[in-house]
Amino acid sequence: AALPEGAAPAPVSAAGTPLSSSPGYRLASAVREAGHPVHAVPGASAVIAALSVAGLPTDAFFFGGFLPSRTGARRSRLAELKPVPATLAFYEAPHRLAETLAAMHESLGDRPAVVARELTKRFETVVEGTLAGLAERFAAEEAKGEIVILVAPPGEEPASESDARALLAEAL
Repeated sequence: AALPEGAAPAPVSAAGTPLSSSPGYRLASAVREAGHPVHAVPGASAVIAALSVAGLPTDAFFFGGFLPSRTGARRSRLAELKPVPATLAFYEAPHRLAETLAAMHESLGDRPAVVARELTKRFETVVEGTLAGLAERFAAEEAKGEIVILVAPPGEEPASESDARALLAEAL
């Protein structure tokens, strides 16, 4: 159906920024091909919110969306991403969280990481640790909701309290 003159379609979502890590890019492409403009309306984005609160480097990050669910494909994708000199960011389904964290530990080593859940919502949690520790924790604890996993770049050490105090003093 044709749109009225001056009108444009608007994807709207109650679950964060539409078209992020979804096949919705096809919608944007089809709208452009039909000769209509596509505009962004800023809104909640779980990956950006997680990066904002995690305390991991944000000067460079790689958003990997959802990793493949099949073990071999997931292992291959993680091997490709292992040398990326940036914080790695992924979405994950609650029922696969522990398995994915264990696969990340196996493929990437025991890097610092953060699991952020239900950001900006009532049951928001941000859990930091290492991939091994987080895999163990979530193997014993059921996760629910929208989940973002952040993994520190290769060779990154988490900031210490004294590092944080020095940075705050320098900023003031």
